[in-house]
Amino acid sequence: MIEWRLHIKMAEKRMRMTDLAKASGVSRVTIHRLYKGDVTGVEMETLNRLCKALECQPGDLMVYVPDKERL
Repeated sequence: MIEWRLHIKMAEKRMRMTDLAKASGVSRVTIHRLYKGDVTGVEMETLNRLCKALECQPGDLMVYVPDKERL
């Protein structure tokens, strides 16, 4: 399963959801869903905008965790 780590990157950059929404052009609702990991997919353009705003790589925002290792 893919787990989102957006909350970690945002904390490192000291960004709030509103700040990231303004910087990326991605809606606050979408950012909130990604932050909580409550998504089943993401548009490439959304990922591109987030990476640009956070100055990171896609792998910084998500990781693969085998199902048996999940808590």
